[in-house]
Amino acid sequence: MKTKNASVHHSNLWGLRDQKYNVLKQNNVFSLSRETLKPDSSDYLFVPQNVELREEYQSFYKITEIMPLNSVGIVTARDKLTIHFTPEEVWETVKDFASLKPETAREKYNLGKDAQDWKVHFAQNDLKQSGLDKKKIVPVLYRPFDKRWSYYTGTSRGFICRPREEVMRNMLEGENLGLIVSRIHRQLSLNYFFCSNIMCDFHILDNARDSTSLYPLFLYKKSSDEDKDLIELTETIKNQKEETKVPNLTPEFLKDFSNKLKMDFIINGTGDLNKTFGPEDVFHYIYSVFHSPTYRERYSDFLKMDFPRVPIPSDPDLFRKLCKTGEKLCSLHLMEANIETKTLFPVKGSNTVEKVKYDPLKKAVFINQSQYFSPVPENVWEFHIGGYQVCEKWLKSRKNRKLSGKDIDLYCYIVSALEKTISFMQQIDHIIDSHGAFPGAFVNQG
Repeated sequence: MKTKNASVHHSNLWGLRDQKYNVLKQNNVFSLSRETLKPDSSDYLFVPQNVELREEYQSFYKITEIMPLNSVGIVTARDKLTIHFTPEEVWETVKDFASLKPETAREKYNLGKDAQDWKVHFAQNDLKQSGLDKKKIVPVLYRPFDKRWSYYTGTSRGFICRPREEVMRNMLEGENLGLIVSRIHRQLSLNYFFCSNIMCDFHILDNARDSTSLYPLFLYKKSSDEDKDLIELTETIKNQKEETKVPNLTPEFLKDFSNKLKMDFIINGTGDLNKTFGPEDVFHYIYSVFHSPTYRERYSDFLKMDFPRVPIPSDPDLFRKLCKTGEKLCSLHLMEANIETKTLFPVKGSNTVEKVKYDPLKKAVFINQSQYFSPVPENVWEFHIGGYQVCEKWLKSRKNRKLSGKDIDLYCYIVSALEKTISFMQQIDHIIDSHGAFPGAFVNQG
């Protein structure tokens, strides 16, 4: 029996409901304007897609092919119990929670019914077995620019439901950088990229069900011999047994990158960017590319579907310039940059966040009836990282809390950091355009 290939067509109809009903009444499936699709075997999407761009984009390295060890952020299952604004709040909570009877703890902390992987007595037992040690109070990047604190034992189905110890321990054992990306980008923005030097939460970029993944740049070796997975991860690790930490970068990518740039790779830090490059240079370069507005728009259809891909630069000068810009962006986002801010908090009062409202005429963000931050440019106020409007989200997360002096300084910093981020993103596009734009500035890796 012979089979015939079916044709797939796509059509959009926009407008008010009555208008669309009228169009449908007057037409049929054959008379409506439509586009013939050429679905790709990898996805078989029933929507139009630029085939040439798809081939171009798929010639790049997927981030999972560059940094193989990764996981989603920690899943607490009970944020209000496990995540706090200060180490002191964490300590008081864990001491009290561990001392109570399970049902008393459930009622006091409003924990609801037990879930499959998180139960009150599991969490209490985990705390007791840890010895209630203050050293286990650690920072966690809860949302963009929003560092909180938690108690971390690394035990699954414990105080933290899914601690992702295999990845997060690398963010706790020493200095590190982590790339934060989402596999699926929502329509809210194309800015599903961030970085961290501490462990991060599952919903750091979006509170929807879609998860966010953390890619640590360095992997710390365990003191025991239980390091087989780490040794098998990359040949680079095998050749550097004396190192306490090794880059989470695949040999295939590094070899290709090194050959194209005609530079040698060094295992730690940064290179001179003339003859050598290091893991931090790779990280900064990737971070720059992901913050190119043209990159995001050009490959938007593909970024919404899967982990992002990274092109290799066509010449060392482009690489050097993007490295430097990416380093500055990372410094801003890690809240380490020394920047001046024009934003003020001029009116004295309770400092309590009651209702957050933006006044575009005054370029001011009010936290209550009388107190506000100003100036806050409108494009900064509207700037999204992932699914969050950062300037609004940061304040709303502190509703009914009194802002400290450090909180006020940090919010002013965030405004300036976002303003500089917008400027750096424009600079990145200018750098790429001056080297041939997309795809000319990047070589085909096929």
